Amino acid sequence: MIARLEGVLVERAPTRVLIDVGGVGYEALIPLSTFGRLPDEGKTVALRIHTHVRDDAFLLYGFATALEKESFEMLLHASRVGPKLAQTVLSGIDAADLVRAIEIGDVATLKSVPGIGGKTAERIVVELRDRAAELAPEAGPSVRTGGVPAKPSEEGPRAQLVSTLLNLQTQRPKAERVADEVLAALGVDAGIEALVRAALKRLG
Repeated sequence: MIARLEGVLVERAPTRVLIDVGGVGYEALIPLSTFGRLPDEGKTVALRIHTHVRDDAFLLYGFATALEKESFEMLLHASRVGPKLAQTVLSGIDAADLVRAIEIGDVATLKSVPGIGGKTAERIVVELRDRAAELAPEAGPSVRTGGVPAKPSEEGPRAQLVSTLLNLQTQRPKAERVADEVLAALGVDAGIEALVRAALKRLG
């Protein structure tokens, strides 16, 4: 099982990275919070890895911090929460805020995360409160920072935003419409992480 990858960052996108480790390219799926902490392409990067194995795929999920990885794995212990949804959740809320919300039973905050409905939020609180309490000291005070600003993309914010939404299983017409709405509201200088978070809120 792969637990950590360190190598040259070959490609970076809001939902995935490609890392060259000794001549072997590893693709890892990432949340937005990790994307915002990545170095430029061509530089060395190290990610903590969660390995997910299923009958038809061997998937790697990468995280910049231990708390992100632990929060992701905590979510997987909730009923009907798989790795794809856990990745989406961590793209919509900072890991520390997620832990605090679960710990204190803040269902409203969880419901504001795209992909999390009322029943799912309540189930997460009931099933994960004890696990969240164990992570709370590491999470520290919840300051709702919204994550680390992402570096600008060379392919343009609209194209990158649409590509991210498509990767999150949004139909292209809706992805393009939401991208245009978000860019009109926030502007092209808002940063891809802020744009994706705003888009996910509209979709949610």
